[in-house]
Amino acid sequence: MSKLSRRDFLALSGSGVAAVSGLAPARAAMGPTDKFDLVIKGGDVLDPSQSLRGKRDIGIRWGVVEAIEADIPAARTLKSIDASGKLVTPGLIDLHCHVYPYGSAIGIPADELVQHQCTTTVVSAGDAGVNNLAALRRYIVAQSRSRIYAFVHIANNGLSAFPVAELYNIDNAQVEACAMALAENPDFLIGVKVRMSENVIFKHGIEPLKRAIQACEMCGWPARMMVHIGGVESTELMSNILDLLRPGDVLTHAYSGAPNMAGAFTNIVKDGKLLPAALAAKQRGVLFDVGHGGGSFDFTVAEAAIPQGCPPDTISSDIHVFSGNTPGMPYLPWVMSKFLTLGYSLEQVVTMATTAPAGIIGRAPNLGTLKIGAPADIAIMELVEGPVSFLDTRNNKRDGTAFLKPVQTVINGVPFGRPYQSPFAVR
Repeated sequence: MSKLSRRDFLALSGSGVAAVSGLAPARAAMGPTDKFDLVIKGGDVLDPSQSLRGKRDIGIRWGVVEAIEADIPAARTLKSIDASGKLVTPGLIDLHCHVYPYGSAIGIPADELVQHQCTTTVVSAGDAGVNNLAALRRYIVAQSRSRIYAFVHIANNGLSAFPVAELYNIDNAQVEACAMALAENPDFLIGVKVRMSENVIFKHGIEPLKRAIQACEMCGWPARMMVHIGGVESTELMSNILDLLRPGDVLTHAYSGAPNMAGAFTNIVKDGKLLPAALAAKQRGVLFDVGHGGGSFDFTVAEAAIPQGCPPDTISSDIHVFSGNTPGMPYLPWVMSKFLTLGYSLEQVVTMATTAPAGIIGRAPNLGTLKIGAPADIAIMELVEGPVSFLDTRNNKRDGTAFLKPVQTVINGVPFGRPYQSPFAVR
């Protein structure tokens, strides 16, 4: 046997991450009698990245999508999942959730969310700051089957002290330390998170956001902001926040109806009218994210803001240990269903939970897609038709005619959950 050079070995060992990093992985051509490891059979495939909708079989080999065909014969199938009558989409991507158990006071293990959310990729929204970011990466991300990326919190302690506010003491927001964390983790971090609610930042005004943007601009790569709103101290400050955001930054909880500490409503809609600063932010490329959560989505705000020019770019859950137990039930397919009720098409809501967030986290076109050669991250859901009622986080009720129900999730070509995989649970 000939020896592999170190260079050859590194090239081979890197092929497993190539599909996500943007490099094209080497794939052996399939012969006419070769079998697929797994076939998703007979589903209604909806892939916005390819403008694809229709009944298809999806053939998976070696963890990637190998074929999308009208019919893959049983003779070429080692294992199959019957998706007849079900909706098959790229694995859902949750741009805003909290998946840092033990290190954040509100985190849920990402893998425990899969059966409830059909999420194959999740983004930790500021759970970790500089002081506990390494532990998130080494002990949580490295041991999760779900793909996890993160926004690092501008506060050094992240959300470890929740419900104690992390930015009452502005000294927790150390620009240079945050910039260094970004510089050292460009493959894992998306940017910086800051919570701008009055009950988080006290009377520090625009300063926390300024520091967070400064860290983004110091780090040496185009890091994004994720800015949490809801209960901002004043309408003037809300407008200042919007004015400071850059194209590509993410405004999360965009349709929050939460009041400030005095009980005043200071979000992007005031007295039924969209703030001019919100429309200006949207028009220059600021991205609007739902971030439903336990207190951050108000139907009345969305119903005013959307027709006035601020539709959502992404639908996310803001799922955590508290929000997951609230009447609004902010599990991602359920939140997507609320936007079906608001008049969006199935294709639009799937786009806002697949290709759109994949682009924001810089992983398009390799994630959020069913293209041949992409990682086989697949969501199987049922579109349940019939009367259904939804609550927002302000106890407003809306009635709909359909909702999305999770059925099964495949991550890297391996079905998640039952039936248990043999002889190995994970490849």
